[in-house]
Amino acid sequence: MRIYLDHNATTPVREEVLEAMMEILANQPGNPSSGYVEGTAARARVEAARAEVASCLGIPPASIYFTAGASEANNAVLMGLLEQAGGQGRLVTSNVEHPSVSEPADRLEKAGMKVTRLPVNAEGLLDPGDVVEAAGEDTVLVSLIWANNETGVLQPVEEIAQALKACGKRVHVDATQAIGKYPVDLARVPVDYLSCSAHKLNGPKGSGCLVAREGAPLHPLIRGGPQERRVRGGTENVAGIVGFGRACALAEEELPQRMGQYAALRDRLWEGLCKRVGQVRRNGSPDRVLANTLNVQFAGVEGEVLLQALDLEGIAVSAGAACHSGSISPSHVLSAMGLSPEQANSSLRLSVGHGVDAEQIDSAVETFAKLVGRIRRTVGA
Repeated sequence: MRIYLDHNATTPVREEVLEAMMEILANQPGNPSSGYVEGTAARARVEAARAEVASCLGIPPASIYFTAGASEANNAVLMGLLEQAGGQGRLVTSNVEHPSVSEPADRLEKAGMKVTRLPVNAEGLLDPGDVVEAAGEDTVLVSLIWANNETGVLQPVEEIAQALKACGKRVHVDATQAIGKYPVDLARVPVDYLSCSAHKLNGPKGSGCLVAREGAPLHPLIRGGPQERRVRGGTENVAGIVGFGRACALAEEELPQRMGQYAALRDRLWEGLCKRVGQVRRNGSPDRVLANTLNVQFAGVEGEVLLQALDLEGIAVSAGAACHSGSISPSHVLSAMGLSPEQANSSLRLSVGHGVDAEQIDSAVETFAKLVGRIRRTVGA
C-alpha cells in the first residue's frame, strides 16, 4: 500500500463526500436555473451547500459565490481591479504568493497598476507593520496568502486585517491551505475577500468558492449567465458544490480533533527524520505553521532525486522546487526566505492528512533513512 504524504497538493475524497455527490449524480439531473421540480430540487441542494460552506467560514451564505476553485476566485478578485480601478492605484501583496495571485499581479503591473511585493523573513513571515505601511493612500487592495502551500507558514492575517480595516483598506486572502486545517472565522477576521478550494479539505477537485462581504465590489471573470447572482456565469457543478458543502461541514465538526492528530503525525515524522536520517533542517516557522505541514532540507541530496526514489518505494511527497523545461528552478518561496539554490533544491514538502497513521509515518521514516543514506553515499563516492 502506498503512503500518501502530499495532502497540500490534494486530498483524498472522504467517503461521506462521495456518497453525497453520488446521490446527486444518480438521482438529481436538474439544472438549478430551471423552474420545474427537478431544477428546484437542484437549486435547493446548491443553497444547502452554500449554507454549509458559510457556516464553516463564519460568514453569511449570501457572501459565498461558488467557483471552480481558488485559482479562479483569486483571478476574479485581482483581475477585477482592472474594472474597479481602471488599472490605476496600487496592489500590495507578498513575494511568497501562489502563482494564481502572483501571475495576475504581474499582468496588472504590465497594465499600469503599481504593485508592491513585500518580503518575508527567514521563517517565511510577513511583518504586519510593513504591510500597513505599504498600504498607502493609493492602495486599492491588499492580497495575501494565509497559509503557504509550500511551507505551511501561517501569516498573521488576523492582525493585518484588523489594522487595515482601521485604515479603510480592502483585503483579499488566499485561504486555500488553511480551510479544514486551521480555524478560519470571518466573524472575527475582517477580510473583504477569501478564496478556497474543496479538494484541499477532502472534497472534489473542480469546486471552490469566493467569499465577498457585502459592499465589496465584484466583477465577473466568467460572463454569460445569471448564475451566482451574475458573478460567475455557467451552469453550477451541483455534485461538486454538494461535495464541497459536505466537506466543509465535516471540517467544521472535526477541526480541533484534526489539528491534534495532524500535529502529532507531523511531529512524529520530524522527530523520526532527525533521529534516523540526520543532517536535516526545517524550513519555515516551527510555531506559526499548519498542523499537517513539514518542509525539510536534506543536506547533500537533490530533492527531485529523492522524490523519485521515494515514489518508486511507494511514498508520495512534493519537491520544494519546480521543474521547468528540463531544468530545476529553486522554489520562489524558499528563495524569498533566504535559502540558497542548493538548499531550496534539497528540500521536500511533506504533508499529512486523512488516512495517514503512525504506522505509515514510521515506515516512511525508515524508507527516508535508507534512501537518503544511499544517495549521500553515492554523491560522496
